Amino acid sequence: MFVRRTMWRPRSLAQRLRKDQRGVSFLEFALILPVLITLGFYGTELATMATVNMQIGQMATSVADNASRLGQTDNSAVTPTVTQTQIDSIMTGALVQGSAFNFQTNGRIILSSLERDSATGRQYIHWQRCKGSLKANSKYGKSGTGLTGTTLAGMGNPLITAVDGSAVMYVEIYYTYQPLFGSMFVGKPNFRREAAFMIRDDRNLTPGITPTNTDTSCS
Repeated sequence: MFVRRTMWRPRSLAQRLRKDQRGVSFLEFALILPVLITLGFYGTELATMATVNMQIGQMATSVADNASRLGQTDNSAVTPTVTQTQIDSIMTGALVQGSAFNFQTNGRIILSSLERDSATGRQYIHWQRCKGSLKANSKYGKSGTGLTGTTLAGMGNPLITAVDGSAVMYVEIYYTYQPLFGSMFVGKPNFRREAAFMIRDDRNLTPGITPTNTDTSCS
């Protein structure tokens, strides 16, 4: 019996492999998949960061607006004052608003009452209250800033000033962003947003906050 032996030829094998296009699409997909996944994660991170930054701005506006309305529904004949309980309720509401991104641990709200001293005409921070565990101080100073010593032109950019017999509720919010995918894409940027509203109705500004005007929450 005659048996024909076929010799293995590397050249012919290489030619067949070069012409064989089976699995090309799968190979291309496997090569591009890591890039697509990376771009998807990066886009998700950017979208989340933009959303949180927008919510921080909304929180600042909400706190300033609510603070400006304190005493608005008071029907007594006596001009209302701001109480510590009212401030606490505003701050608590803001913390609930930011609970989705753990604001209380990674953020800080600073509410200041910008007023004009009738005796000297100077702009100053009459009182200030803070909430949140992030270590951050007001860009403009603590309560009493501007009344003596270095003058305070106002707060914000463009500059906001108070008029006689009124006050501006000025809010600064600081937040350290907590990324979804660690520090791979954006790290941990710090957000800072500001908002201001003039008080809506007459308010007794003399005592500041009752029953106490001590800034224990901003120490």
